[in-house]
Amino acid sequence: MEESSQFITICSDSIGDTAEAVVQAVIHQFQNQKVTIRRYGNVRHEDELRKLMEEAAQTQGFVAYTLVQPELRETIREEAVRLDLRIVDIMGPMMQAFIDTFHSAPQRKPGLLHQLDENYFRRIEAIEFTVACDDGRDLGAMLKADIVLLGMSRTSKTPLSIFLAHRGKKVVNYPIVPEIGPPQQLLSLPPNRLIGLTMNPEHMLKIRSERLKMLGLPIGSQYASMARITEEMEYSDTLFTRLGCPVIDITDKAIEETAGIIMGYI
Repeated sequence: MEESSQFITICSDSIGDTAEAVVQAVIHQFQNQKVTIRRYGNVRHEDELRKLMEEAAQTQGFVAYTLVQPELRETIREEAVRLDLRIVDIMGPMMQAFIDTFHSAPQRKPGLLHQLDENYFRRIEAIEFTVACDDGRDLGAMLKADIVLLGMSRTSKTPLSIFLAHRGKKVVNYPIVPEIGPPQQLLSLPPNRLIGLTMNPEHMLKIRSERLKMLGLPIGSQYASMARITEEMEYSDTLFTRLGCPVIDITDKAIEETAGIIMGYI
């Protein structure tokens, strides 16, 4: 089967975020795999489940599911056998381990993770804050941020910021440019709220060249030259040393891995 025809179906009786996060983490472990994800959320009836299983069977992929209702869990197992379709139970083994170890019964109520509790509103506030402060747009917000990410262009500052915001952290990301000195707000922050991001120069050259190609711009521009990248990296290293902040080399690291390192620092 060609790479372009690989499909994974996600089925959930909630919104499906948990299953998709696991699937995305697994996909990152396989290089050059082009996978299409089809996500079905709020599946509450057996008829809905049978229909999506029929559709999934036609793709020749597999189904990852998070279902807590016993009747739906039984139905998806029956349909998998009938359609000769592989299924992966994301929550089941963990729930069973909890039952066996702690002798407790689950509530079997979909969507508990996403109830509108205090943590939910904290995440929403963090996401709104982080989006508004992307790419150094609000320097004053640095003083209110939980984390300030520093790095030259193409060091994954924005996606990393959004990922951390979904963990409830207010993040400002600030682009480092040799021609622009650090703002006073940045210099006044304690090092434990700052994170420097860096990358292997050859890897950066490749990323920037691909970026120019995607935008239809000349690949030979200064932005994607090794001389410019070296200049920016030397300036970044000097600034990181001046600030006394931790520095993470993100070369070949997934966003999730870098975020985990950052959460460990703070």
